[in-house]
Amino acid sequence: MTPVKDRKPKGSFKLFPRGARKASVDTNAVKRTPSRGIYLLPNAFTTAALFCGFYAIVMAMNQKFEQSGLAIFVAMVLDSLDGRVARMTNTQSEFGAQYDSLSDMVSFGVAPALIAYEWALKGMGKLGWLAAFVYCAGAALRLARFNANITVVDKRYFQGLPSPAAAALVAGFILLMDDLGVAGVDVRWYAWIVALFAGLTMVTNVPFYSFKDVNLKRSVPFIAPFLIVLGYVAVVSDPPKVLFSLFVIYALSGYVLLLWRWRNGRPVSLVQISAEDEVEEGEQGDLKK
Repeated sequence: MTPVKDRKPKGSFKLFPRGARKASVDTNAVKRTPSRGIYLLPNAFTTAALFCGFYAIVMAMNQKFEQSGLAIFVAMVLDSLDGRVARMTNTQSEFGAQYDSLSDMVSFGVAPALIAYEWALKGMGKLGWLAAFVYCAGAALRLARFNANITVVDKRYFQGLPSPAAAALVAGFILLMDDLGVAGVDVRWYAWIVALFAGLTMVTNVPFYSFKDVNLKRSVPFIAPFLIVLGYVAVVSDPPKVLFSLFVIYALSGYVLLLWRWRNGRPVSLVQISAEDEVEEGEQGDLKK
């Protein structure tokens, strides 16, 4: 008589059901969102940049324009560090992003406009404060558009002149004239043109290279550190002239890039209407390749 094999009852419990061990989560379906917490380290840099903007306004009210211009450049350095620190320490948050925008509005929007007004535009009447307001409004619109379109634009380029670069253009001109011993009232029309150019360029759709695709971890030729040393020497030798010249070149580089795109059959609207227009233009440019 053959022995009967034990059979598991149909309702038996299985610790690992079939297919359970190979179950996996689709990582592409999970979208990582910034934390809503508040982190001390990156926000400390943002607060320091905000303080520099406030300090620049106070110094301008006291007619100390050299300190005001230097404070704007220090705010630029701190503003470039807070985001990098947040990414390095994995402390990105929605609060930090909004706080950074508000800080930029003070340091690179309100402060340069008030400094330029106190330095040169004050004696021009309505034309003076209108130029300062155009700059201030341009910075606000630029920051709002950056936050709204951050997920649909090419990371390699900025839409319009970045607000820190626009602030450096205004502050650099003031520092240069102060270094040359030229009073603001003597070059008020030049200051008016610089403020108006910076304010309007911020709200255009002119592309400016963002340097975000530069990989600092990649090895570079031996000459690269030598060129960096030469750059430091050039800036230290005459900071007002060198810094202002660098930001003038950067402010004009966007228009050169715009003409290059137009010449290669990739037209870009000077003023953006909506985010969808930017996406459609990018698709049309890809089809023409």
